[in-house]
Amino acid sequence: MRSHYPSLATAFSALSATYSPLVNHTSPFTCNESSIASFPTATPTTRTSIIYSTITTCTKSPAPTCSATSDHEPINYWDPANRAPQQPHGGPQGYLYSGPAFLKGTKDLKPALSQYETNGDSCWGTLDAPHLPPWVGAPVSGSYTSGSPYGNSSSALPPWGNATATGTNPYTSAPHTNVTRYYDFTVSYMDIAPDGVKKPGLVINGGFPGPLIEANWGDWIEVKVTNLLDDEGTTLHWHGILQTEAPWMDGVPAVQMCPIPPTKSFTYRFKADLYGTSWYHSHYSAQYAGGALGPMIIHGPKHASYDFDLGPVMLADWYHQAYYPDVEQTMSTGPPTSNNNLINGKMNYPCANTTLSCTADAGISKFRFQSGKKHLLRIINTSADAVQKFSIDNHTMSVIANDFVPIVPYTTGVVTLGVGQRADVIVDATGEAGEAFWMRASINGTCSLNDGISNEAVAAVYYESADTNAVPATATQMTEAQQNYCGNDALSGLVPLFPLAAEETVSTSEDINIEFKSNGTNFVWTMNNSSFRGDYNDPILLDVKGGNMTFEPEWNVYNFGTNKTVRLVVYNYFAFGPHPMHLHGHNFWVIAEGFGTWDGHITNQANPSRRDVQLVHPAQDADTPAYIVIQFEQDNPGVWPLHCHIAWHVSAGLYISVLERPDDIVKDMPIPDSMTEACRVWWDYTDDT
Repeated sequence: MRSHYPSLATAFSALSATYSPLVNHTSPFTCNESSIASFPTATPTTRTSIIYSTITTCTKSPAPTCSATSDHEPINYWDPANRAPQQPHGGPQGYLYSGPAFLKGTKDLKPALSQYETNGDSCWGTLDAPHLPPWVGAPVSGSYTSGSPYGNSSSALPPWGNATATGTNPYTSAPHTNVTRYYDFTVSYMDIAPDGVKKPGLVINGGFPGPLIEANWGDWIEVKVTNLLDDEGTTLHWHGILQTEAPWMDGVPAVQMCPIPPTKSFTYRFKADLYGTSWYHSHYSAQYAGGALGPMIIHGPKHASYDFDLGPVMLADWYHQAYYPDVEQTMSTGPPTSNNNLINGKMNYPCANTTLSCTADAGISKFRFQSGKKHLLRIINTSADAVQKFSIDNHTMSVIANDFVPIVPYTTGVVTLGVGQRADVIVDATGEAGEAFWMRASINGTCSLNDGISNEAVAAVYYESADTNAVPATATQMTEAQQNYCGNDALSGLVPLFPLAAEETVSTSEDINIEFKSNGTNFVWTMNNSSFRGDYNDPILLDVKGGNMTFEPEWNVYNFGTNKTVRLVVYNYFAFGPHPMHLHGHNFWVIAEGFGTWDGHITNQANPSRRDVQLVHPAQDADTPAYIVIQFEQDNPGVWPLHCHIAWHVSAGLYISVLERPDDIVKDMPIPDSMTEACRVWWDYTDDT
């Protein structure tokens, strides 16, 4: 890679970033059970340095497919017929445990493990987790317990002024607060036991889930990330942020940057250009499946009435094996099946089903409701694989936002989220003082891979004066049909509050066919017959800035040039599961979904659904694919991944790179010298290892 040094240095030597004024040099928000100077680390699985963001047994070559190295056709372990059958709920000895929380030997929900033993230095899932303010720095009120480090203002005016969700275009009129929020993160190994099963996890600042990033719409966010992993790189991605003023800060290795090597640091700086609920996570290999993730809340105009903001509710499937062996399994004998499901990083597990170190009744997440009040919950699917079904027994929810898009509210009893999707919901507290209810996050084998033993996470919701160790006695109202449905709610009912019409006639359109097929050695995912492999040593964006428009075929670069509007018709030919398709750098319109061949009809053309992740259903059969049609304006020059957000799918190649307005990148994009230097540091590391 030394041949890249001169060209990159020449391309960037005269460039530097222009930043807004820096203020608020205070420490970031934390809510800790205990303070520690250093983080306990687990011994990681031995492995070689990862160079490609997709790991395959194929050698790199100009061809998009690889030749067979076996005399036998590989087995498709993604086909349910070739997988081990699901275990009974609770496992063969499920009779030893009681209720949906798998209680053993106890009649209450007092945790058997400390918060530090289960989740490290993380407050999520505890009754001490903060309620959030209407904005960072809002006047102190009895309605929230702010964890903000930035103090409180006496001003009743929000920092975004008179902007509203219904009257302000969020893509063209974002405010400029001239405020920077500072965070200092470390990524490290640590033994954790979120469900009582001890495993080597990846943690941010010593905790899983990681600390909250909290800012106001129009702020800048600056995060110094230090890699304390022993033998692998890392990066962090800020999911849903458009990165309109810093596309090189999106955090995707092989696309916009080189990874951060062990013992080194990199500082991200980006604009909070949208508002609502999201998360950050590692975009290196499948590290986030091991725990390298956390919530991100950008406060903006209030567009629905509520009394309490209970903050993030993170839903995640969970694997008892370390993440890297799961990736290796994906590329050899098929995808791993999850062993449990978590709400805010917590659940119990029926320990009779594992030979690993396991503590029964480890502890579940808990929340407080107040009778007669409205509670905002910010639900985030941070899973590696699972489609999550979220519900609260005997309660309904008003959905007020999808991803970073405020919508016309609608009422439902079940919220369906694919990986990466978010929903802001308001729950009317219709219970009475002293009552307790189950909150549920469910995984179904029709839509996702779970071993069957523990496919539903539960948390306890307590009303005022309730015993906060009491076991709820409520039952779910979710139907089997709701559980087995693998898509999002119907597009016709998802109406953004700020209307934006999708053009009926577009500048360019592309069909993208998703297939799962053999390359002679393995089964891999392909998009238009090409399985993605990226080179961590050679980020595409930096190549483009240097004037190099020649790309390796397996990088799957789609150059849409100067076209104003792009339409992608994504066909899923895989019959055994859905794909949550995520496009970086944009909120896209979802103008149609269905089965077969799209007939050109646009749903709600005057104001279609917008978001940054959309589920495409499983195919009906081999000849009848499912499809979604997404559309976006090319108003954000950069290189933007479009990929399935299932970790095991993207690890096996389900990924393309959208190159947007490359001439503008070459002529006008002020990529700072720090990006070149970050690659030099990474190259030195890979040369040494």
